[in-house]
Amino acid sequence: MSKAQETKTHIIVQAAALFNQQGYAGSSMSDLMRVTGLQKGGIYNHFRSKDELALDAFDFAATCVQQKFIGALQGKRHAIDRLLAILSVYEHMSDDPPVPGGCPILNTAVESDDTHPALRQRAQLAMDGWRGLIQRIVEKGILRGELRSTVNANDVATILIATIEGAVMLSKLYGDVSYLEQAVSYLKTYVQHQLATPV
Repeated sequence: MSKAQETKTHIIVQAAALFNQQGYAGSSMSDLMRVTGLQKGGIYNHFRSKDELALDAFDFAATCVQQKFIGALQGKRHAIDRLLAILSVYEHMSDDPPVPGGCPILNTAVESDDTHPALRQRAQLAMDGWRGLIQRIVEKGILRGELRSTVNANDVATILIATIEGAVMLSKLYGDVSYLEQAVSYLKTYVQHQLATPV
């Protein structure tokens, strides 16, 4: 990796953590200079605008989340084990976040709702990827007879994601991880007892 590429990567990594903790709008150029250790010109030497940096930083953060899922799913073949592995990523989110500041998809979706259409679109694409992953696991599980034939893949994706993200929000709002722990515990029971084909 060239020196220029190393610097650009450093900026993206630091900006991803900053934006995920303070928000895009809440992060000033002086904040970016502080976390990167670079002057304004040094940052704009690699990015045409703060918007361009924000998109690259979000893509990096979303990739970090995706890598957590990939790692958790390794070696898991059964649909139930795969769904539980996804839940385990969030079970350990407070101890081992993919990016400081919590779930970047949730944070970006909330902040960019009406103010930053390009970031909102990136958050939607990341969410589409997460929903698609869960739906594929469920559909394959139904075909293999691992999950009940009456299960709806879209419903499962919605229930898992909405419950997890709501719990992440509550845990952040109250500074209490028990909300997330309770939600994950409930979802584990839901997956094991309401989705699994009865033995």
